[in-house]
This record gives sequence, C-alpha cells and structure tokens, in this order.
Amino acid sequence: MTERLCLVHYHEIGLKGKNRSTFENQLVTNLHRALQAFPVSSIARISGHIAVETSDRRASEELAAAIRCVPGVARVSLAYKCGLDEGEYCAAAIRALGEAGDFATFKVHARRSSTTYELHSLEMNRLVGAALCEAFPDKKVDVHTPDVTVIVHVVQGSVFVYAASAPGVGGLPVGTAGKVVTLLSSGFDSPVSTWMVGRRGATCVPVHFSGRPMTADTSEWLCQDIVEALAPSGVVGRLYVVPFGERQREISLAVPQGLRIIMYRRVMLQVAERIAQIEGAKALVTGESLGQVASQTLDNIAAVNEAVTMPVLRPLIGSDKQEIIARAHQIGTYDICCETAPDCCTLFMPRRPETHARLRDVLEAWESFDHEGMVRDLVESVEWRDFSQCPSYHAPKGPFREHHRELRGANPAER
Repeated sequence: MTERLCLVHYHEIGLKGKNRSTFENQLVTNLHRALQAFPVSSIARISGHIAVETSDRRASEELAAAIRCVPGVARVSLAYKCGLDEGEYCAAAIRALGEAGDFATFKVHARRSSTTYELHSLEMNRLVGAALCEAFPDKKVDVHTPDVTVIVHVVQGSVFVYAASAPGVGGLPVGTAGKVVTLLSSGFDSPVSTWMVGRRGATCVPVHFSGRPMTADTSEWLCQDIVEALAPSGVVGRLYVVPFGERQREISLAVPQGLRIIMYRRVMLQVAERIAQIEGAKALVTGESLGQVASQTLDNIAAVNEAVTMPVLRPLIGSDKQEIIARAHQIGTYDICCETAPDCCTLFMPRRPETHARLRDVLEAWESFDHEGMVRDLVESVEWRDFSQCPSYHAPKGPFREHHRELRGANPAER
C-alpha cells in the first residue's frame, strides 16, 4: 500500500564520520519537538535520510514546511513509500511527476541502497521511464538538464519515490555545538545573529538589556515575540532580562561622553559572561557588523572585547544592512523588529561617540566607576523566562542566584 511521507535530506551531517549517528539522533529529537502540532507517528533514520510518517499516511506540504525550518535539514521531499511491486512504484512515479507543476522535460534516477532487490538501477530507470512516457506522451526525456527528476530509491525493503523537493535551512542540529549566550535587542541584527549561531548547532540563551526603569518595558515584550518567532528553529531555551537603565545613567555621569557606549557595552559583556558561566556556555554572541555604527569599529570592538575572557562571536561582522534585513524576513523577525520601542540603546547616547578609542583612555574611564559592584548588582537583578521549544536546553541546576554568589566568592575582586 502506498503512503505519503516526508523524506528529510541532510548534507553536513553525512560528513561527520563516526560521530554521524550523534548528529542524526539530535536531529530526530529536534524534529519530534518541532512537529508536535502534527499527527506524526514515526521519525526514523533510514540510509542517509530521515523519514517522517504521519498517522493518516498522508504527509502534507504544511508538515514539509515545518520540517524545513529545523536547522540541520538541507532539503525535504514529499515522497511516496511503496512496496517492491513494480506496478506500485511505477504508479507512484506517475503521481509524483504529475504533482511537479509545469515542466517540459524529465528523467528518472533510480538507485538501490538494498542490493537484495533483483532489478538493477538501470533496469528500474527503463521500467519507470517507460511508464512515465506512456502517462505523459507530450513530455520529453532529457537525461542531462531535465526540468524535473523523478527519484526512485530502494532501501530497507521499501521503495521511496518523489519529484518535489524544497530546500531547508541547512546547517547542523541545535544542541550539537554547545551552549552560547547571545546579546539580544529588539532590532534587526541580534535576532539574526542568534538564529545564525543556532543554525550552526548552538543552543542559544539570549540576554536582553532593558532600559527599565528609565524606559517602558516594551522592548522586553518584543524580545519575547522574537523568541516565539524563532520557535520553529528551536534555537532558544531561556531569555534573560537585565534592567539596565539606572546603571546607564550612573555611567553617563561618570565617564567622558564619547566613551559612554563603550562603557555600556563592556558592562553588558561582563554581565553576559557571568550568566554564561552560570549557564555553562562557552561563548558570547553579538549582532555587530563592522563599521555599521560608531561602536563597531575595529578599535572599539577591541576595547570592548578586553573586558571579558570568553570568546565573543560576531556572525554578522561582514554583513551589510540589506543582507541582515533579508535574513530577518526569512526567519520571521522582520515585522517584530520594525516596531519601535525605547530600550537601553536609546538612553544617554553621546552627541559625538568616540569611533577609534584608545585602550589607555578606555581603561582610565573604566576605573572611574564601580564596575565590579555594578556587574554584581545587575546579575542579582536578572529576570528570566524559559521556552519549551528547545529540547537541547538544560537550565543550571540549583537556584540561579546561588550560582552567582558562588562565582562572586571565587573572585577576590568581588569579595
């Protein structure tokens, strides 16, 4: 009996050698989470693919679209699963080609992962090709550059037949590259950078610096909406919010005007690093793009980096704004980020920010206020919300603030 299912193809996972099964199993786990709203009966690894079957045996385009959003998925095909009966899989090939839309030429590509089947792939090509030529007499065969290719794949006692495929987001399954803490605002850049490291297999823990109490909490709600928009990819497990407005005011009164932004960002990175230490994360992630604004010159980036010991990843460093906006459209965050909301980025901004800060001046300004006490108090004031769409996220064991106090005790400067 013929059924319709989704056949998931991957690319990079297939190159992982002895670790391949680990990546495949994580992708299966992530697909189970992403497809909870669908009547999925089975998600199983089969010979370099993953087969997603439904209880009604009729996989839909909506199901395929949901699968394509999951990192690690290179391509999704709506396929027919048949027995080894020649008439059954030839009929499935006719149905598959009929669903391929407008086309003038086609070819058949048959292959066997199971060599126990008596027909050779060339014989299968001729058999299925003849059936298609009879069913579509006005179409031509083109073995070199066809408009449509009908795949007939024999594997594990079944035949999978498909012609319709669409690309997924690619990358690696979330949860295979460790945990990172990302700095998340309600602008275009940081949600895209969060998604990009998630697409490379990282489990993301965003930290949002709110302008509260000097501004409304609108940006915090927008960040929650952004995390919900990223839910199909399953990259975010927890969102932290840090009320930063009052501390920005203190910094603005203590340091030279041109160095304010650099001081803000140094404090932000130190707070994010402390959260990363509690979370067991291995890197920080920002949405900076080289030269896009005054704080993102090489000199200023170096001055900010000096404040932390943890690696700082910048996935967008070579991207321009149009590329970032195009990606925001793709991942579903564009409309949310178009909404304006006052946040810490709008508070106490200098008229003439320093674009090429000297480290000596930065360190002098850094010592002009109690940055250690500020970081300590900001981490104490952290709030958070967990999200269930990231199966690879595991919260720190025990109370968050106890972890913070333990780290303070291990740091002589904070005793």
